[in-house]
Amino acid sequence: MVEEFGLFIDGAWSTPPNARRFSTINPANGEAVGSFVAGTTEDVDRAVSAASRAFPGWRDTPAPKRGDLLLDVAHRMKEHKAALGRIVTQEMGKVIAEGLGDVQESIDFIEYMAGEGRRLFGETVPSELRSKFCLTVRQPKGVVACITPWNFPTAIPNWKIAAALITGNTIVFKPASNTARCAAEVVRLYEAAGLPPGVLNFVTGSGGVVGNALVADPRIRTVSFTGGVETGRDVYVRGAQGLKMVHLELGGKNPVLLMEDADLPLALDGVLFGAFGTSGQRCTATSRLIVHEKVYDAFLNLLIARLQKFPVGDPLDPATSMGPVASADQEKKILEYIEIGKREATLRYGGHKLTGGVYDRGHFLEPTIFETKHGTRISKEEIFGPVLSVIKVAGYDEAVRVANDVDYGLSSSIYTRDVNRAFRAIHDLEAGITYVNAPTIGAEVQLPFGGVKNTGNGGREAGSAAIEEFSEIKTVFVDFSAKLQKAQIDEAPVA
Repeated sequence: MVEEFGLFIDGAWSTPPNARRFSTINPANGEAVGSFVAGTTEDVDRAVSAASRAFPGWRDTPAPKRGDLLLDVAHRMKEHKAALGRIVTQEMGKVIAEGLGDVQESIDFIEYMAGEGRRLFGETVPSELRSKFCLTVRQPKGVVACITPWNFPTAIPNWKIAAALITGNTIVFKPASNTARCAAEVVRLYEAAGLPPGVLNFVTGSGGVVGNALVADPRIRTVSFTGGVETGRDVYVRGAQGLKMVHLELGGKNPVLLMEDADLPLALDGVLFGAFGTSGQRCTATSRLIVHEKVYDAFLNLLIARLQKFPVGDPLDPATSMGPVASADQEKKILEYIEIGKREATLRYGGHKLTGGVYDRGHFLEPTIFETKHGTRISKEEIFGPVLSVIKVAGYDEAVRVANDVDYGLSSSIYTRDVNRAFRAIHDLEAGITYVNAPTIGAEVQLPFGGVKNTGNGGREAGSAAIEEFSEIKTVFVDFSAKLQKAQIDEAPVA
């Protein structure tokens, strides 16, 4: 039997009368993982109303007490890590080590945000006047909407939820439909920790219905969205009509610059993980390998040789290096890009859907490598799959020009032993994240995560910057002079 989940509104799970349902599907074998309610605009209204009622009480709960509750959630998540990691792998398809890592990232970030409950720093500054005290404090925004993707189905929701909660906001959470089970399990942990009713509400359903209703609701003051560029633009425009703060984390076309002095065995391990970990379905995935001509042939041969021993299969098997892509839609899109690549570039490895045996039950693709010139579609457009474009360059300056000449700017990497060139790359690469001698993976939770250009609209998640997304700064002046003082106004006597 497939477990059925309702909506979580005002502290209770329920299924509305005559509700339509949808199922999430294991991309490795086609089996249903859970059954969920296709939420309506009425469901969104009930959730936002519950969050609005709960806001004053949660806002007035001391921030360290909010942090205590987050610590309880983190402890419960540790206890359930193995089971939750398995659900991540079953519902999304990433290999079990990465499924467990997804959960561990959630734990780490929740613990980090719990500590922010005793910080939430403001500023104190001197006044230009006597007997006057000047400071800033942080206050919550109110009711916020958290709309999350499927590729990190516990980590990204917790990036948003934990940061929003510690700053005193209440939440309506809409997860990606194809990883709703992971999201529901996360909500259950917050419920078990004793989160007051209405503080966190959970509505499943389509972006066109649930997502649009959240963005349109005037009681929602902040929308935090992670997903594709096209949808992100739509969310941004709709949110602007209500003068909401809209935080966007969108796509990437992340480069690794491999210089002639690089440690090639180290770079080989990094490129394999960066390009084909999570089947290339990270916004930080290495999708372009920009290689100095002096080591181009040698490194490409090493890479292809390693891929011939790169196991693709059951993601629950610890020996598997790459599992399926997340859905039939993802498989179709990636195969379409592979066909584009075959027309405009040179296929060097892979390029096919895997068939036979276990492969016939799921969405398994070969890790794929194209040799291409910069400017092709596969070298500039986000594919979000296990497809790597390899580009030859004559030197560092050309590598940087190629790296920057795309619409995205999330993660970037350079492999070099030259410390001067490494620091030049930190300055020169147009990206929110730069790695030296490591692949284009994400950020540690105590550091900001985000990018430039079409990767987002300037905000950052994770790290101490996460609280900025969900808090307002109030400026406070305390005048204890017992007389009227006028800043910036001349007090010269009138002649």
